[in-house]
Amino acid sequence: MRSSMISKKVTFKNNKGQTLAARLELPENETPRAFALFAHCFTCNKNLTAVRTIGKTLTEKNIAVLRFDFTGLGESEGDFESTNFSSNVEDLYSAAQFLSENYQAPSLLIGHSLGGAAVLFASAKIPSVKAIATIGAPSNPEHVAHLFKNSVDEINASGKALVSIGGRDFTIQKHFLDDIQDKNIKHNLDAFKNSILVMHSPQDTTVGIENAAEIYRAARHPKSFVSLNGADHLLSNKRDSEYVGHIIATWADRYL
Repeated sequence: MRSSMISKKVTFKNNKGQTLAARLELPENETPRAFALFAHCFTCNKNLTAVRTIGKTLTEKNIAVLRFDFTGLGESEGDFESTNFSSNVEDLYSAAQFLSENYQAPSLLIGHSLGGAAVLFASAKIPSVKAIATIGAPSNPEHVAHLFKNSVDEINASGKALVSIGGRDFTIQKHFLDDIQDKNIKHNLDAFKNSILVMHSPQDTTVGIENAAEIYRAARHPKSFVSLNGADHLLSNKRDSEYVGHIIATWADRYL
């Protein structure tokens, strides 16, 4: 960790009263020009290397970043199999409320993969948000179902199934599939009048680049697209996540 920032372990409650674990990173002077809220990818956590790198890069540019573990993941309380896309969005409201009450309301939302879809939805109920950046985000939460397409019949028949995602086993319940069915991102994008930055790699094999085109088409101006050429979905090369952090900080400068 570089000396130019302060990193604090913090916790806050979700709407069910469970404790969610988070890390707040502030510039050394503790007077950031803005606060950002980071939503990690599906089944990931706040300590994914790319999430940490992007956060640090933003903090160096004087933007404070709160990254947290969604319910049932990482160090957060709760049971992952009881969660769904809607509960992720609720967790984002709780995180924004924590920042508003203890520091400053978030003006920038950043979401990676399904977290990108979540921040687009959550923005409707977080009035302080002036800018949103998505990284490798699906244009529809339903897209995530392809990760367990072989188990969909079992989930529908018996109510749940054990699926392997990124080398780890997770129980996916039928309510998760039901919840992502009727979520239309276009409605939210139509209502969001502030700036949006869509970042995506043409080589992304998890969430195809056509998703970025759909989000971009549905969004209103001011909107920007940046190609993450050569990057993989998880931004596992540190240079890619540093690049993403620098681009978001530079782009957001105009809007925060």
